[in-house]
Amino acid sequence: MSTTDSGKPYHIECTGHALETVKSHSSSQDITLFGSCFCPFVQRVWTAFQFLDIPYKYYEVDPYKKPQDLLEVSPKGLVPGLRFDNFSPPKALNESTVILEYLNDVAANSNGRSLLPPSSNPYARALVRLQCDHVNRQLVPSFYRYLQAQDTQTQIQGGKEFADSIEALVSLFERAEKEVYLNQKSGTAGEGERVSLRAGLGLWVEGNVDLGMTDVMAGPWLFRATNVLKHYRGFQLPSGTKFDAYLDRLFNHPAFKSTCSTEELYLDSYERYAFNRPNTSQVANAINSGRSLP
Repeated sequence: MSTTDSGKPYHIECTGHALETVKSHSSSQDITLFGSCFCPFVQRVWTAFQFLDIPYKYYEVDPYKKPQDLLEVSPKGLVPGLRFDNFSPPKALNESTVILEYLNDVAANSNGRSLLPPSSNPYARALVRLQCDHVNRQLVPSFYRYLQAQDTQTQIQGGKEFADSIEALVSLFERAEKEVYLNQKSGTAGEGERVSLRAGLGLWVEGNVDLGMTDVMAGPWLFRATNVLKHYRGFQLPSGTKFDAYLDRLFNHPAFKSTCSTEELYLDSYERYAFNRPNTSQVANAINSGRSLP
């Protein structure tokens, strides 16, 4: 576990699988994704683009220098941002959760792909949205509180809070699986109907190979728990047969894996958070002041 701030700067270019994906998405498209190589909010959207098979151009920006073209699509200067170049003047969207809903609608109307259960099953969709709400309200803030905590007692409390948020997410996964799929499974006619029942419930449900909205929403922070939190806080993710299998399916899913850089990039880029350097980011400042995330 690292306990010394070496002063390493954050990275401004992807590495590994993510760099290969950037290279393959460098030509002009109707949609430009403004991203940053280490940002988990960007990885949410980027993974969705990959899974939903929506054409895009990836444009790497330095989120701390906030170039003018980023500010034009995201007024706070936060990534991710989308620019729609098939309009004159171009239109734009920001905020990762809004962008995810937009991309899902686009895919549903163009190629039939979706991160959500079908609209014919509104209860299943609602349960998935409860999972996503928990990720945004509990899991994500607790990750940063834990990583930015400096004294031992606060770190211990932060680790417990983050672990509890994961356990609560698992409970929400189990609820959706039980209420939507398992309780109906015995009355189904065949495999086709079983596949239909579990559609959109994501990789938690054994047999599913398609990402769900919650997988995309939570995946970047679960992934950083295996490298950043492990390195700087000695954290170990909760372990269990089903949870371990879920993480394996998630981290090795082609759409998610294609947006992951090498471990060094994350360790270097998150050192500033781990030692709570002043003015690390708007997210870090919000955590330090007890405000909601920007």
